[in-house]
Amino acid sequence: MTKKLRAAVIGVGYLGRFHAQKYAALSAAHRGVELVGVVDAHAETAQRVAKELGVAAFTEYRELLAGGKIDLVSVASTTETHHAVARDCLAAGVHVLAEKPITVTVAQADELIALADAKHLVLQVGHLERFNPAWLAVKDQIKRPVFIEAHRMAPFKARGIDVSVVLDLMIHDLDLILPLVVSPVADLRASGVSVLTDGIDIANARIEFANGCVANLTASRTSTASLRRLRVFQHHEYISVDFGDRRIGISRRREALVEGEEPIDTETFQQAPGDALMTEIEAFVAAVTNGTAPVVSGREGRDALAIALEIDRMIAARQNSLSRS
Repeated sequence: MTKKLRAAVIGVGYLGRFHAQKYAALSAAHRGVELVGVVDAHAETAQRVAKELGVAAFTEYRELLAGGKIDLVSVASTTETHHAVARDCLAAGVHVLAEKPITVTVAQADELIALADAKHLVLQVGHLERFNPAWLAVKDQIKRPVFIEAHRMAPFKARGIDVSVVLDLMIHDLDLILPLVVSPVADLRASGVSVLTDGIDIANARIEFANGCVANLTASRTSTASLRRLRVFQHHEYISVDFGDRRIGISRRREALVEGEEPIDTETFQQAPGDALMTEIEAFVAAVTNGTAPVVSGREGRDALAIALEIDRMIAARQNSLSRS
């Protein structure tokens, strides 16, 4: 009988609690993994989630690392703690699923990637939109994009303002776009403004890749309604993905035109609801079990972070320039 993988979640606030629930559900369904504990710096939070799921509560994650008590872990603590926590877990031989952004700096991400490689461990990054049912249905149809437009808008929430809107929201679209284009960035322009916080709340970036593809991304956390939409244009084809209602639209130029008819065929369809977080965690567990590469690798998380940080740097430089003028 195959031994169950022992899992834990470090940081069980808003998002981490959901991670813990998914592991617990997999355990209850005898899916090869067992949730053995949850960790949070706030003892009350740890105890509340632990009681809900019938596992042990910890305020110090190193207690779980001592003696090899776990095999894999979700790191859903605050962004500034990702590097230290994930580094300690990897050093202890534990596979890591780190929530996005992977770390605060690119150098920190590089250190985690090198450590995971050296120890032959899985390092996956929690870019959840990769597991959205609409994206899973359409991503393989995107072969050679020439223009990409993304809009990601959300109402203001106090949670998540420890990072800019670029690292909070736009990074999702960066993560989706980079594997589609597979080309170095040739030119990058960005602008943004602060509205409700001291950080950047609305941002726009225009990225031109070496192969000629252009991506225009807009993100806001001051919207009155949520919007998560990506549009991709490629030769004779236009694909629209609405991540919120899982609606897909595909328009193609008709090869043989008939006089009087529209030259474009369009079809729209909606994917059934799915559980993106469960799919993400199942993929992580499968990568650990099978010794395969994760769907979102540490390097992909690092590459998305690198461009996000450059966008933030350019916006800050532009604001400083304007304030001096």
